[in-house]
Amino acid sequence: MEKNPVVAVLGGGVAGLSAAHELVERGFTVHVYEHRDVVGGKARSVEVEQADTGENLPPGKNGHYLPGEHGFRFFPSFYRHVTDTMKRIPFGNNAEGCYDNLVETTRLEMTVSGSREFTGLDHFPRTIEEFKTCLTEFLVDPKELGLTEDDLDYFVARYWQILTSSTERRWADYEKLGWWDYVGATGRSAVYQQLLAQGMTRSLVAANARLANTKSEGDIGLQLILDMFSPWVPTTDRVLNGPTSDVWIHPWYEYLKGRGVQFHLKSTLKSLVCRRGRVDRAIVDHDGTEEDVRADYYLVATPVEQFAKILQAPPSDESGTTTVLAADPTLAGVVELGKRCVASMNGIQFYLYRDVPVVHGHIVIEQSPWALTAISQPQFWPHYDLRDRGDGKVRGIISVDISDWAAKGKFLPWPARGCTKPEIAYEVWYELVAAIVDEHGKPLLRHEDLHSWYLDSDVHLVQGVPMQPPTRDDPNDIVEYKNDEPLFISTVNTWSLRPEAYTRIPNLFLAADYVRTFTQLATMEAANEAARRAVNAIVDRSGVKAPLCELWDLQEPSITFVLRLIDKLRYRRGLPWKEEVPFLGKLAHRVWVWLHEKQKR
Repeated sequence: MEKNPVVAVLGGGVAGLSAAHELVERGFTVHVYEHRDVVGGKARSVEVEQADTGENLPPGKNGHYLPGEHGFRFFPSFYRHVTDTMKRIPFGNNAEGCYDNLVETTRLEMTVSGSREFTGLDHFPRTIEEFKTCLTEFLVDPKELGLTEDDLDYFVARYWQILTSSTERRWADYEKLGWWDYVGATGRSAVYQQLLAQGMTRSLVAANARLANTKSEGDIGLQLILDMFSPWVPTTDRVLNGPTSDVWIHPWYEYLKGRGVQFHLKSTLKSLVCRRGRVDRAIVDHDGTEEDVRADYYLVATPVEQFAKILQAPPSDESGTTTVLAADPTLAGVVELGKRCVASMNGIQFYLYRDVPVVHGHIVIEQSPWALTAISQPQFWPHYDLRDRGDGKVRGIISVDISDWAAKGKFLPWPARGCTKPEIAYEVWYELVAAIVDEHGKPLLRHEDLHSWYLDSDVHLVQGVPMQPPTRDDPNDIVEYKNDEPLFISTVNTWSLRPEAYTRIPNLFLAADYVRTFTQLATMEAANEAARRAVNAIVDRSGVKAPLCELWDLQEPSITFVLRLIDKLRYRRGLPWKEEVPFLGKLAHRVWVWLHEKQKR
């Protein structure tokens, strides 16, 4: 019998690894069960042995293949949980471990209206040149974008309303209100709808603006905007200085193994069997053989659609046992989440014969029907030589996220989910060539640059024979696909369906991005925060004398505190949000701002 309490962590993505990290550092015995033969979940990178163009890509001089990603990694400055954990993962001589592998971007480029590009800073200007860049972009006539002054005024006013609304109003009203309706998209131009109403919503979190709730979208949008305009925030955007698994996931895995965490790969959770109101055992499929997993505590760290299937599994034939839902009916909401709150956001890499840096940051192709977001990787990988990978001919990598799989393409008449892999590559590549141009409107990407490409292996074609686009014998022969790793999205009025990290079953806990967190959206940050919440609950229930994991709420300017307080009083009286502030409120706000500025000095 093991001395320390045993925790079975079911899932080896960011949430599962985060939970294992916090648990083993608090003296628990930890076993992680992961259905793949590698850990990392959606955050992992892979080595591409065969391109989707068909040819084999041999290992390079160092024995490694070209890197492929599920999607690009994005670490905004407001992330606190996952970055705190990264600081505790040793990496070479780095003073703060894997955290030191994060590098700052300096630009954010948006391509709109065909060849028109807007390249702005992703941080507060620090030099005269950066100030000029910032000023130039702000002085652009909105008519060049197809927007009116009224469009901009109205959209900015919507964010001001969120910023000055109380927490109570946000939960009571905005969580039940769609972002599309909140920003008044229906009655405005197609450009307003595409650039403002759904631009960031689609590109960053793969959410449909008509379904995404205003509470989640508004809170996270505010974090990005406020950080961008804060002189105390170095940058709003950070990326890793190498392939994700190389500079984060593999070192994490090795650190946890060194601390005693036992990993069971190729082990898929099939069911949870309850007896007398507790989880009696978990059943996993280990490489084709069913095995019983017994532990003191069970922490489920699988995606929402996978746990929903577990909850709907038929009961065991064994006498005296029940299902999880019979033991805790409140988890029924997870089943509903698994049906209606998932979308696709998957990556495709284009390997180039020459490096094309494009811009020192992310590129948002605002008018892309498939909501493409891209980044040129090698400029952020200073110690990573592509010549040592694959056939040695690749010099550049453009990594692209496809965030809308339901809309018809710009060059092809089918949605991404109805295309073959070559057709997906065709549409994305031609959109990139058309959108990424220099100051003279000349494409930066050339067709002869393309070495090969790789589409995220989580995407599978169920039927249809890959063919060379853009023609088909039968244009109505839509290809069906399935996605092993869909993304949870926070839709309207679903907070009540989302569970806490603890359950009514005393030895069952949940850690995943659909769990209730401050972060709210499906991100690595939310997964890490959920894991910390689950570990805190285990520490509490086990009686183990160990410190609780630290949690951080989202931060908003203290100078608007009085305005939010005024709205809180209005909300409690049953009154709507009001832009006009009474005289005493204005006076109190000015005094608060004065005190805030004095304290900073």
